[in-house]
Amino acid sequence: MTSIYLAPYDPNWPKHFRLHADRIRDALGERALLLEHVGSTSVPGLSAKPTIDMVLAVSNSADEPSYVPPLEARGFVLRIREPDWFKHRLLKPPSPEANLHVFSFGCEEIVRMLAFRDWLRTHDDDRQLYEQAKRRLAARTWQDTQNYADAKSEVVQEILGRALLP
Repeated sequence: MTSIYLAPYDPNWPKHFRLHADRIRDALGERALLLEHVGSTSVPGLSAKPTIDMVLAVSNSADEPSYVPPLEARGFVLRIREPDWFKHRLLKPPSPEANLHVFSFGCEEIVRMLAFRDWLRTHDDDRQLYEQAKRRLAARTWQDTQNYADAKSEVVQEILGRALLP
């Protein structure tokens, strides 16, 4: 069983992202087609699990030899391979705590992640709605962290519905 800890927003989170981003760009150079800070730690004022989420776009995320070995040389570890979900890969870097989500350039999941982040950064009402939902869910005990993440889906979809309006 897992408890979820939500930390108050930490102004050092963007610095932690930049530290990781520098490592990633040094490892991949031009192969890093997009690299962004996403997730709750990327939204000023939002409480979050103190884990920096990053999204990296490469030309083909299924082509692991093109990007995993250079990242591994800098301490990243490939932890998750989800070929049926946008060819997603997840790597864990050395400290500070973070997740590097890798997708192919142009993947619609990247669009969703960035739209959600950008919307929460500019819409306080939805940022507060999301935080309230997260706090309610974090008060429960979960089988694992993914169950907590899945439980947030309803409020995320509601907010994304507004964020992705034409």
